[in-house]
Amino acid sequence: MTTHFIEIAQRAAADGQIAADELLALRRQGWGDGIIHRGEAEALFALNNSLSERSPEWCDFFVEAIGEFVLNGTPPRLQCSDEEAQWLIGQIDHDGVLESMVELETIVRIIERAENTPDRLKNYVLAQVEREVLTGTGPTRCGGELSATHISAAECRIIRRVIWASGGHGPAAVTRYDAEMLFRLKDETLAEENAAEWDDLFIDGVANYLKGFVLDHAQVSHERKLELEAFVADNKANVGRFMGRVAKEAPHVMNHFGKVFGKKKPGTNYTALAAAGEVITDYENEWLEKMIDADGEVDELESRLIARLAAEE
Repeated sequence: MTTHFIEIAQRAAADGQIAADELLALRRQGWGDGIIHRGEAEALFALNNSLSERSPEWCDFFVEAIGEFVLNGTPPRLQCSDEEAQWLIGQIDHDGVLESMVELETIVRIIERAENTPDRLKNYVLAQVEREVLTGTGPTRCGGELSATHISAAECRIIRRVIWASGGHGPAAVTRYDAEMLFRLKDETLAEENAAEWDDLFIDGVANYLKGFVLDHAQVSHERKLELEAFVADNKANVGRFMGRVAKEAPHVMNHFGKVFGKKKPGTNYTALAAAGEVITDYENEWLEKMIDADGEVDELESRLIARLAAEE
């Protein structure tokens, strides 16, 4: 951690604005040792909270730096521990509100980049996105505006990124948690003039949950990845020496390696899994009926969803 980095951030926070030369200095100091430290990340949050205006250049740096600390500040890379998730939520939610759109972009980008994140962070991100879509206003970093009166095109892009994020509840797939959020958003905005993208997003998302599949071990836990990385680091040299010694002292043994180590277990039949995923189970059918019956009527989007599912049978 660099003292100079924190001093620059504190001076800018006191001014309520950050000049181009200060931002450049933060970049140089922050990436000087290739690591963003916790003290530096906390200084960036304090600075972001104090800014009266946030330029695109500042937003890009903030998203990049906080993501680097959370996902790569400690081993293993591209993983977020429970402690880091708790820290991130505490920084964003310290006064009960998400202070700025750059913070929303930060947490969305983290679960997009991550191989896995703790459930508490996944649930927090979904809740924040839902709240901001229904009540938030202002410009987004992916273009367009948040609207508190309807679902905008920019909000559709944010929702799509979240429900298909690699570090979400289901990597690159929509889960029940995501689908239920889509239903809540639909019910809250039925009477509004939502963006044209919303209809397809709702139907695609719910249909993906009902007719898609997620591998049981698609995500490696933080603890398991630590174990794997430690094993590789500890055995990399030993395995090479072992194989060399076997080849030198007992060459006839090598002839049997193909028989012993060359056996392959039957591979995963992804075609069969995909076909099974296409079948809507009794549980999924009961879930869909419950979601549709929640408001006592079948609306237009639900009718289109039912027709889509029936056509794909």
